[in-house]
Amino acid sequence: MDWQGQKVAEQLMQIMLVVFAVAAFITGYVLGSFQLMLYVYAGGVLLTTLITIPNWPFFNRHPLKWLDPSEAEKHPKPQVVASSVSKKKSNKK
Repeated sequence: MDWQGQKVAEQLMQIMLVVFAVAAFITGYVLGSFQLMLYVYAGGVLLTTLITIPNWPFFNRHPLKWLDPSEAEKHPKPQVVASSVSKKKSNKK
């Protein structure tokens, strides 16, 4: 899944969970059934999970272009510079 696909999956998940929560609340309120409300919301969570977690092709519309290994060898990796330990200055008078 590419970066934009992750963003789409996150937005889709949030929208779907809110829609199913509202639908479950309205269903439970109108029919007066807390159990039915939980079933509707659980079904919504299950459907949201099936849509957003697998790596579906529509989440891969912007694939990343990786550097070829032969090209990577030409460019050296950045070296980590050790930070110098600062010494306390003595106050001589």
